[in-house]
Formats: sequence, C-alpha cells, structure tokens
Amino acid sequence: MTTSTRLTCLKHIGGGVTAAWFGKCALAGLLLLAVGSSSGAEAPLDIASRRELLVDRYLIDRLDGVRLKLHEPRDEGEVLRYDQPWEGPYCAYNTVIHDGELYRLYYRGKVLNARDGVGEVTCYAESKDGQHWTKPKLGLFEAAGTRENNIVLTTPGVTHNFSPFLDARPGVSPAERFKALGGVKEKNQPESGLFAYASGDGIHWHLLQPGAVITRGAFDSQNVAFWSAAEQRYICCLRIFAPGPAQPGKKPPSLRTVARTTSADFIHWTEPEPMRFEPAQEVNLYTTQTHPYFRAPHLLIATAARFMPGRQALTEAEARQIQAGAAYFKDASDAVLLTSRDGRTYQQTFREALIRPDLRPNSWVSRTGYPALNVVPTGPQEMSLFVNQDYTQPTAHLRRYALRLDGFASVNAPYEGGEFVTKPLRFAGRKLQLNFATSAAGSVRVEIQDAAGKPLPGFAAADCREILGNRIEWPVAWKGGGDVGALAGQAVRLRFVMKDADVFALQFAP
Repeated sequence: MTTSTRLTCLKHIGGGVTAAWFGKCALAGLLLLAVGSSSGAEAPLDIASRRELLVDRYLIDRLDGVRLKLHEPRDEGEVLRYDQPWEGPYCAYNTVIHDGELYRLYYRGKVLNARDGVGEVTCYAESKDGQHWTKPKLGLFEAAGTRENNIVLTTPGVTHNFSPFLDARPGVSPAERFKALGGVKEKNQPESGLFAYASGDGIHWHLLQPGAVITRGAFDSQNVAFWSAAEQRYICCLRIFAPGPAQPGKKPPSLRTVARTTSADFIHWTEPEPMRFEPAQEVNLYTTQTHPYFRAPHLLIATAARFMPGRQALTEAEARQIQAGAAYFKDASDAVLLTSRDGRTYQQTFREALIRPDLRPNSWVSRTGYPALNVVPTGPQEMSLFVNQDYTQPTAHLRRYALRLDGFASVNAPYEGGEFVTKPLRFAGRKLQLNFATSAAGSVRVEIQDAAGKPLPGFAAADCREILGNRIEWPVAWKGGGDVGALAGQAVRLRFVMKDADVFALQFAP
C-alpha cells in the first residue's frame, strides 16, 4: 500500500467516513487507521544514547498546538578584517576548525595588484577563544613584497577554494591529522579537479598525490569533506549544476546544487551522485558547509549559502557609496539551514533564512553572508558560526554569530500550551536529559508511553515533576525518580506537554 493511498484514506476519514471509502480503506489494510496512529506499524527508531536535536521531523509523530521553530543566531559583531594586501575584498570560503585549545581559520585571499604576484592565496588566522583572532607572520611565501604574512598555500587553482578539516578517522597518521581538498575545473584539462592535501600541524601542507583525486564536478565554490563515523568513510559534498524547477514554456534554468562522493582512503573516490532534497530544491545553493554536528556527529548540519541572482535590493547610488563590485550588487544572498541523517538527503525543514542580510546596505551584495565551514563551541553554553560579510567591498570582514548549544531549532509552545508526541523509539541509558527553555510562567512535562500511546505506570505527565527554567542538560524526574533504565530497549513514545517553552534536544544518558 502506497503512502499516497494512506494519506488519501486519512483525509477522507478526517472529513467524514463514507461506506465506499471505509470499504476501500479496509481492503487496503487500513481498518485500524481511523483509531490508531499512522506510524504504529513502523519499526521503532533506535536512538541508543545519542543526543537528538529537534531540527526536523525525524523523532516527531504528532504536533498539537506547537511548532518547529528556527532560531535566529545572535550577531556578535566583526571578528576579523580582511585588511592586508594579500587578503582584500574578495576574501571568501572560510573554514573554522576547533582543535583542542586552539581555533584555526582558513580563507581565500587575493592579491589584486599583478605586480605583487601570486594571485589567489590561502590565509591562516588563529584564536584561543573563537572571538579574538590573530594573523601569525609565518614567513612561508612571499606576497605583496613581503614574507611577513599569514599565507599557508599559493598553488594556483587549489587556493581558489582550499577547504581543510580535522580528520576524525581512528588511527589517522599524525602527519595527516589535517586534510583538505581544493581545485577547479580547468578548460580542456579533463584530469583537473580537486586535489588532496594533508598536514600534521595545519600550517605546512603537502600534496598526497600528483593528480586530482576528484575530477567529476563543477568545483567552482567551496567543496567540503569530512570523516563520517556513521559510514566509516570520507564524504565530500561538491558543487554541480543541474536543471532547476520546470517553467511553463521555458527551458529549466541551471541550478547550483550538490553531489556527494565517498572514499575509504581519501585518494580513491566513488562516482559523484546528486544529493536529494526534501522538499525539492528550488533555488541556488552556492555552498553547503556540510559537516557533522560536534555534539551529535551522526547528524549532518549544513549552514548553506543561498544565492538569488537578479534579486536587487540596492540602488546604483548605494552600491557606489559602499564601493561594491559592479558585477555583484544586482544579486542577493543569505544563509539557510539544512540537515541530513543519512548523508544522502538534505531535509529542508525550514525554508526561511537562518541569517538574513541586515540593515546595512553592505550586506545586500551578492556572495556576502556566506557562512564559514563548521559550527564550533565557543563557551560552556554557546556555539558559534562565522559569516563572510561585505564581499567585494573595502569593509570585507568575518563576523561571528552565536546560538545556545543545540539551538538551531526547537519545538516551541505558545503561552496557551500544546504538546508533541514522538514516534516509537528504543533507547539505552538511565536518565532522560533535556535542552530546554521556558518563560517564568511556562513549563514542560514529559510522559513515557508504550508504543500504542498508553502512559506507562509512574511515567504519566501527571507524575512528571514540572520542568521550569533554561538549561542545556537537565534530568527529567517523575514522582518515583528519574531512573528510566528499566525501560531501556523497549519500544516507547515520549509525550511532551508544554506551555510557553522550547525543547531543543533530548538524550537518554548513562
């Protein structure tokens, strides 16, 4: 029986059951559907003791008076100005890596004066807290007449979009603790593409093999790679072009989109396959910045750059005033949030912008507002993402935006209250912990049900101690205590009864 048949039957049952439709649904095996949950026959989700973020409908079976809400990152201001002769207004494709007590930043610079040589370069900065950055004088390459600069690479093509990552593969060689891909598609050079690099210290880089390791793709943006613990392989999300949405009487426009390829050794890669989108992709995604979320690596987070060609917000006079590049102020861009749980499908749960262009005209220029790769922790209760701002302008810089840990999105309840119920799931652990926030008048209560939706003795909502406050990790307790270990391995549902509150994430901890 197809999903469309089930939904059609549900629609008619909800609007009044006729004898004909009752018979059709019964013959389709839906006799119990009118009184039971549509997901009752589904196998329980096994979440073990993983932290699960409420950023999509993965866990959710029913929302009643509540909604999934995208949260707006807090603008913490400029953290790095691209003000050196080898940096400039065309700095782009930033990567931020949290490496123990050090934050590392990589980005493209561009020497605009041909007399200074080298063209595009890869620059490096570092920080102890993710908020205050310095540009070390590395002395590795000469640019603009000096070796006192922060350049780590000058290889033509590779430096256009060089994108490093900290290799999380178990047993990785210390000399290859950092890896990177970079390169472009050169005309009449079929073997051009992405080249593989490695480094032991994140500053001195060496080529892993002479030729490109990935040759199929467009590559003309930041192509990102990471080690997937879930798949036990490297994954690269790379730029391709594909036909866009059909338009009556017109040829579908070319759409900037994403393909994925995988590798066991970072040298030999599979044939790229287009990523799927749910719902279907409608607009250009210039970069995706796909990476495992640091507090739940099974969940891939993509802080993608959405590019809207022809969406002009600035007048020519405004563009001249901010000295924007003439070819760039007639388009607009912003940042959106996508997620993936299988590494093959992007869930576009929220179509609204994660970060909008702000009140400054500078932010309404094409290719500004592009997020850096990686969301990183910058405090015990805070995480940050970094965004490239004021592209092609003298004021070009990197900006920091902050969220609470796990705080991309939540299930949000209004003052009038509401509830949501999860799909059947199995867990491992002894205590249920929530990342939540309420108002002074708000609250959250949790009920544990059996797979059919019946409250388990001692774990009904009425037995739950009221949850009030604003916490990153808070144990849920009932009248009999908070130990749920006896229920581990069983198929259960969670029912959240909420008022003026947000629930961001949950975890069954040991």
